[in-house]
Parts: sequence; C-alpha cells; structure tokens
Amino acid sequence: LRWWLSLVALCALFLAGWIAFNPPILGLFGAPVTVLGLPLLYLYLFAGWAGLIALAAVIVERRDPPPAAAAPDAPAGEAEE
Repeated sequence: LRWWLSLVALCALFLAGWIAFNPPILGLFGAPVTVLGLPLLYLYLFAGWAGLIALAAVIVERRDPPPAAAAPDAPAGEAEE
C-alpha cells in the first residue's frame, strides 16, 4: 500500500509541476522586476525546480516506520522492568 501512496504523490507532484511551468503561469512572472538582482522569472523557475526536486526526494526516500510489535529479544521468563 505504501508504494501506491508514493505513486499517487509523485503523479500529483508531476501535475503540480506541469501546471506551475505552463506558459500562462510563467507569464505572471515575466514582469521586469528584480529580487536581489535576479529577474523574477528566473527566481521563480529555479526556486520552483528546486522545490519539485526536494519534494520528489522526500516522497521517494520516505521510510516505513518500524512495526510496533517488534520488541527486543528478551530471555523467556524475564519480565521487563
């Protein structure tokens, strides 16, 4: 089931990236404005791309939590304190 959730999350991330980098959306950032000396469009492109890569890494590298029933081995007959 975990792989299915990762697949759905990656598909949603792909669609979000597709929408974010569509020409109508990119046109919103085409104004001649600079932020810290960088054109707004370049800043949007690089920050958005880095964000997509970071989110994809988080989705792919997510680890399953250890099972709750797994306890350290204790010799038979000893009670835990």
